Amino acid sequence: MFQIRPNRIKYLLIILLFQPVMSVSAQQIDTVFLKTLLQSHPELFNHVLNHPTHNEVQILYTQIDRDENNVPHFTSYSYRLNANHYFYPASTVKLPTAIFALEKLNELNIPKLTIKSTMKTDSSFAGESKKEQDTLAANGLPSIEQYIKEILLVSDNFAYNRLYEFVGRGEINDKLKKYNLNHTRIVNRLAVGDGGEASKHTNAIDFYKGDKLIYHQPAQYDSREYPMHLDNMVMGKGYMDRNDKLVMQPMDFSHNNVYTIEDQQSVLKRLIFPEAYPKEQQFNLTEDQYKLIYKYMSMYPTESKHPTYSPPEYYPAYCKWLFYGGDSLAVIEPHVRIFDKIGDSYGFNIDNAYIVDFKNKVEFMLTAVAQSNDADIYNTNKYEYKTVTLPFMKNLAQLIWQYELKRSRKYAPDLKKFKFHY
Repeated sequence: MFQIRPNRIKYLLIILLFQPVMSVSAQQIDTVFLKTLLQSHPELFNHVLNHPTHNEVQILYTQIDRDENNVPHFTSYSYRLNANHYFYPASTVKLPTAIFALEKLNELNIPKLTIKSTMKTDSSFAGESKKEQDTLAANGLPSIEQYIKEILLVSDNFAYNRLYEFVGRGEINDKLKKYNLNHTRIVNRLAVGDGGEASKHTNAIDFYKGDKLIYHQPAQYDSREYPMHLDNMVMGKGYMDRNDKLVMQPMDFSHNNVYTIEDQQSVLKRLIFPEAYPKEQQFNLTEDQYKLIYKYMSMYPTESKHPTYSPPEYYPAYCKWLFYGGDSLAVIEPHVRIFDKIGDSYGFNIDNAYIVDFKNKVEFMLTAVAQSNDADIYNTNKYEYKTVTLPFMKNLAQLIWQYELKRSRKYAPDLKKFKFHY
């Protein structure tokens, strides 16, 4: 493991002292510190820093300082953060969708309808699929709880699709606006070529307790459009179409999901630190629901029972891009836990993480995206994840962790609410 050399720490602290550091609440974010930090390690980051497009990197790093009452206060630093510059968010959209599924369940407030209720999804429109069983569940039956576990543990696409259908496209986007996530839209299922009219239709769903129907949700239709005109929504010089034929023209992402780095960290911050928000801006979740999300966000796939995930396909660092780089041979730090949601597609790797070191009383938030697609051809599954973006993610988080270990704090955080038996 690399260390930040003492002279670099001193230099970076001087930078911090003389830079106008603003809190997130002031909506002004320091843009110098991270650039200086990356440039201080050319052996790790020059490939990205010197790349013509900087590999589409955007970073948001937030320091957390507790007061005497353990209330968190935030100070953020960014690198190339730009809400108007598009990147494909991939599976990161699954976290807000899972949260909104729990909120909808609570708002329905139907007797005997719980996160454990059997959830049977019908096929209501062209291209939709039924789902009445789940072999990963202990009882072989799907439920909201089971889908959330599968999303958080291994980023299961079809678990997300079922929750997208339960909440409905219209309600998902209304909730985004409610929480001031104004640079985000979620308008597609994943991994099924969803788009156009099909994405506006969502399946009929029935919930059961045993053989008894508790709640029937009819098929839904969202007639609204959610136009967003961002830079970089047309990318590359070619792509593979659904018939695996090369089309030599740029790929158009203008009708896909949008989820900016700042909005991603906003969702995570609201989830991890609800007490930092006014009551009306907190997610409508119960204490047990918060604990469910925290536990499975931070659990390694190999620690889970029902669903059970085993090597070699799954390994502890499977969905931990930041800090471990998704390395199947990574040595896991026993006192570090990563509460995160990753995404990878079209050459983009994204990770949105709250990282906790229980032994050293260190906590910070880090959200980043990087792209590896030197061929500039999309939908090929031939990207430089292992040589470019995943090492970048690992080195970035490790570097900031090393910095955080040396950063002074007036009050040590009380982190017991994030400790779980796995």
